[in-house]
Amino acid sequence: MKGRICFVTDSTSDIPAELAEEHAIEVVPAIINVNGESYEDGKGISREEFYTLLPKLTVLPTTAAPSVGSFQERYERLLCEGATNVLSVHPPDSLSGIFNSARLAATEFGNRVRVLDSGQVSLGLGFQVLMAAEGARRGALLEETLALIQGIRQRIHLAAVLDTIEYVRRSGRVSWARAMIGNVLRVHPLISLHSGIVERLGQVRTRAQGLLRLTEMLDSWEPLDRLAVLHTNAEASAQQLLEEWRARVPAPPLLVNVTTVVGTHVGPNAVGFVGVSVL
Repeated sequence: MKGRICFVTDSTSDIPAELAEEHAIEVVPAIINVNGESYEDGKGISREEFYTLLPKLTVLPTTAAPSVGSFQERYERLLCEGATNVLSVHPPDSLSGIFNSARLAATEFGNRVRVLDSGQVSLGLGFQVLMAAEGARRGALLEETLALIQGIRQRIHLAAVLDTIEYVRRSGRVSWARAMIGNVLRVHPLISLHSGIVERLGQVRTRAQGLLRLTEMLDSWEPLDRLAVLHTNAEASAQQLLEEWRARVPAPPLLVNVTTVVGTHVGPNAVGFVGVSVL
């Protein structure tokens, strides 16, 4: 008898709620702390409200991983409901404490729960979970599903143009950003993420130049299997890019206002892409 594989991730995956429900993916909310108040991601403050408020804050919001207990509860429930294995997929340990929280929670369940570092955030993480869940639904066994996730991870591309480097610099999580001061803060940096490393791709003087550079990168990734257009309260620009690319990918592309837990380190008015290249 084939085992049933279940999936757990966290809210930094940006998986739309309807897709998480369709594929029975458990999403554990991360924590955002704003003006002395703590919120579970997606509750109490909307993404639109958060990005409108963010430039007005004198103290940058902070983020926190879900508790070990919150992961343990999900794992135990899924196993009690008949799962033979749980795959728990999260952002890289280098950028977040979420992976470690999930890893500690998994220790009491032995090999039945495996915690995976996606090397990515937002839909760079989310597509790994979604496509693996699709594979498991088609009948992929555990080792096949693990190999599928590894293969998807190698085909993920994530790039974005930011409105300013200030939020990345203030987050303290990216070493090269901490050194950028003065006039450089007034340019629009281009960044990418691969294997948990945020890389600087350059900078442009105008937003239009940045969006053009992004589309040139996206052209170089073709052909694509999946696509998501990401933004932080820059829906008009993101929607325009989505329409330009809608007919160029087989699956409907996703449009996502990025989770606050990621966006607090990116800042408002950013636009980016996540693409999964075809095998």
